[in-house]
Amino acid sequence: MAPRRRVVITGLGVATPIGIGIEAFWESLLQQRCGIRRVEAFDPAGFPCQIAGELPPFQLGDFIPKSYRKSVKVMSRDIMVAVVCAYHAVRDAGLNTKCIVERGEAAGPPNVDSTRFGANIGAGLVCADLNELAGALSTAADEQGRFDLRRWGAEGMSNLTPLWLLKFLPNMLACHVTIVHDAQAPSNTITCSEASSHLAIGEAYRTIARGDADVCICGGAESKINPMAMARPLLCGYLNTQDNDSPHRACRPFAADRRGTVASEGGGLVILESLDHARARNARIYAEVAGFGAASNTVSWSAPDPKGRGLALALRKAVADAATGIEQIDLVAPFGAATPAHDAAEITAWNEVFASRLDHAAALTTRGAAGINGAGSGAIDFAATVMALYRNTVPPSLNTSNPDRASRFQFIQGDPKDVRVGQAMSVGYALVGGQCAALVIKKVEG
Repeated sequence: MAPRRRVVITGLGVATPIGIGIEAFWESLLQQRCGIRRVEAFDPAGFPCQIAGELPPFQLGDFIPKSYRKSVKVMSRDIMVAVVCAYHAVRDAGLNTKCIVERGEAAGPPNVDSTRFGANIGAGLVCADLNELAGALSTAADEQGRFDLRRWGAEGMSNLTPLWLLKFLPNMLACHVTIVHDAQAPSNTITCSEASSHLAIGEAYRTIARGDADVCICGGAESKINPMAMARPLLCGYLNTQDNDSPHRACRPFAADRRGTVASEGGGLVILESLDHARARNARIYAEVAGFGAASNTVSWSAPDPKGRGLALALRKAVADAATGIEQIDLVAPFGAATPAHDAAEITAWNEVFASRLDHAAALTTRGAAGINGAGSGAIDFAATVMALYRNTVPPSLNTSNPDRASRFQFIQGDPKDVRVGQAMSVGYALVGGQCAALVIKKVEG
């Protein structure tokens, strides 16, 4: 069997409530900016939680070729976010993909073989546009104003565009990204909620390591800023409903007084390459992906295992895959959902696996600044972890100054801290479903 190829990170593309593009996002983390505020996308007055993390305004035409602009009409918000992240990722990596060449932004011809360019993108349950759907539903009402299935089949459905469903299939994020950038190697969609990004990055890592692709774009994206998407975590009791008047401090991961999480929108896509491919084109290398581990919480579909066994297993698998030791991890990036039960379970898992190492390793979470956007959350965390390792700087983590007594995480308070980070661990897990994943990254040596 051929030896496993080394895999490195050469591009980071993010869209977050505190900035679009890796430099804007990173600067906001350093400056302790918060992107959580009262919802503006719709009137949230009827919801007990009225705050969220929304993206800054953007024009999708700035991220696709002119020839592709007609396709925007079949893009949901989630797809648009993924397309924005993909553009930033390939630009950051210095890849001249089909999109970059057609936009006239390439210094030369394409520098990536499309048949060796893969994609693994995490997606959530893409929610329908209620205004669009309600308009069609209203034409299927009977004389008493009740929904009539026969009228829906005969009249209502005809008031939706024939391509309507293509906006809401989870695989359409990867579909549009791979078409725009002409990525023809293995492609997959991961739909495991908040664990999706880490699982997608892990699968891309393995695809390159075994030689089935030279380059992969991977991560995830999702928007939770619509009534249907916010209703679900509300019904599960995950959202903070008590701090509408103080949105900047509403999401408090691992805090003693945490009251729930905050929904948001955004995502991140990263470029992974084989080390040989990256060096051959003289690419800037952020870090090396050293290990990946995945597991599952089998206790409940909606509640975490109080003992954190799934996450603990994923942590151990990632460390073993990286052939490293706990004592060599200088930075940990826990997920930090900020719900009482999930944070308690995560603390238990980290304490069991890392024990006293947590007293010495720096810690980082983006949750207080950006909230949770489902499938895209993990990629945002991963990008922040990569930047901290690459810059040897750990930014402060918002709303972590009042830690749970059981927490041993060493979050930075106040100013960013210079920390020599040789290896780092980033994790993600699904609030519903229980999937867990962990990734180890390290500086490139040799």
